[in-house]
Amino acid sequence: MLLTVVDYGVGNLRSIAKSIEKANSDSQLNYSIKVSSDLNDVKKSDKIVLPGQGSFKACKNGINNIKGLLDELNESVLVKKKPIYGICAGMQLFATKGYEEGETNGLNWIPGVVVKLDISKTNFKIPHMGWNELKIENNSKVFKDVVNKNHAYFIHSYEFIPKNKKNVSITTNYGKDVIAAVSQENIFGSQFHPEKSQNTGIKILTNFLNL
Repeated sequence: MLLTVVDYGVGNLRSIAKSIEKANSDSQLNYSIKVSSDLNDVKKSDKIVLPGQGSFKACKNGINNIKGLLDELNESVLVKKKPIYGICAGMQLFATKGYEEGETNGLNWIPGVVVKLDISKTNFKIPHMGWNELKIENNSKVFKDVVNKNHAYFIHSYEFIPKNKKNVSITTNYGKDVIAAVSQENIFGSQFHPEKSQNTGIKILTNFLNL
């Protein structure tokens, strides 16, 4: 079994890979874990992790700059239905469009938009950075062991707003309800960083491996 963390030039990939290795030791299956930008690794993968760090536009450009990667991701996720987990801006890329540094087309796997976090009526600061409580909204196989008031680590200035509220698995409160995690069929993602979220993050990654 192969899990590939897609290396398209963004994110703390070593930290993510180490957390997945920890989850792998707790899971019921034995995965080989690769950090790779090689299309063949993505093609051969049983599961995929899409990291993300920086702006929506920069992340989408990173994917576009690797010839064939966008097509292979669409084939793997939409046609072959491989489970994928997006982290932070990696999750935001699931949206139809993002508006950070101008309007940019997303992957359009989960219809919705990525817009600047609007907390103008509060005393909260942007970026939203640090530990926040989680609130379960809809059941999901990957987030099944997360309970209300578990904490996770966030750092972001933009938020993903899915068109269908049924895609919202978890929210957090940062002056208002903010989408913390989404799910749709084989597609999962979190605004928070599971690799920085200690036991809660390891539980989620273990669930993802056990799908």
